[in-house]
Amino acid sequence: MLRFGCSQVVIERLDPLVNPGMSPSAHMHQVAGGNAFAASMPLSDISKLGNCTTCHFKEDVSNYWTANLYFRARNGTYKRVPQMANQFNDGDNGGITVYYTSPGAGQTTAFKPGFRMLTGDSTQRTSSNLGNKTQQCYRCWTSENYGGSMYSPCMDPKLDTDHFPKQPCAGGIRSNIIFPICWDGKNLDTPNHKDHVAHPVGGPTSFAVVTGQCPSSHPVKIPQVMLEVVWDTRAFNNPDDWPEDGSQPFYLSNGDHTGYGQHGDYVFGWKDDSLQRAMDSGCYLRNCSLLTPMEPRVKNLCQVPVTVNEDVDGWLTELPGGGMGV
Repeated sequence: MLRFGCSQVVIERLDPLVNPGMSPSAHMHQVAGGNAFAASMPLSDISKLGNCTTCHFKEDVSNYWTANLYFRARNGTYKRVPQMANQFNDGDNGGITVYYTSPGAGQTTAFKPGFRMLTGDSTQRTSSNLGNKTQQCYRCWTSENYGGSMYSPCMDPKLDTDHFPKQPCAGGIRSNIIFPICWDGKNLDTPNHKDHVAHPVGGPTSFAVVTGQCPSSHPVKIPQVMLEVVWDTRAFNNPDDWPEDGSQPFYLSNGDHTGYGQHGDYVFGWKDDSLQRAMDSGCYLRNCSLLTPMEPRVKNLCQVPVTVNEDVDGWLTELPGGGMGV
């Protein structure tokens, strides 16, 4: 298993998967990874296009992005909730913590140049009823410094939910988004960015359970990718600022007030065979002699120039793009 931080590379209303070439895209995203990120990204080796990355390992020039989180005040205005560095990623500029998991050496096939995928459904507003096999969840930290259960992601029966927490979270809110682990072995992408990947025969698995049998339509087991984001909601925990009926005040940037519409995008960009070698070795978390680590002060310098001219940090009368759900 690899677990490492990728600092924020840009916050912007672009989406080269769902809205390729559109600037601005339908809703705001927070993006991490390589500086090849743009409104359009070719089906080629992205690692050859970017010259820097915000990820801990220099070899990873992939891009990872999710919807942003917003707080809605009683007067109806919105404020973007900032990300903060995740546990063990001190010094990172917010961003996303990325996991790659394999059941063992030689048991997964790393992605190919040009590969991309999307998981989750931005239009979903009800539970998938998957219990601890849910593919996205939120953990309500009970105190500062990541206070709360040490359960694996989405496995805590009390602190993990597939909807937004309904109470203030003293240490912030952690989001987890899990991608499928089976590939058809042919297509680097499909029109909906989902059909070329699949869950095991028995359905979605919980985090780090990567031993399920892949269906014959998608026989190639790939590393399990999981994205993890910590939203710094501490400045928005005053109950007097929440809706008068006591309901929770957070929205995803696609207009989702439930949290069920959490989704994640991935464009593969590891250099050469570096990811395959890491998956076939004894690499664990950030301990991997096969890869080149970077200090936060170095990777934080990598940025993508902002191309969409709009306010991303002020108090807004509406969500950027109107909170469109596509």
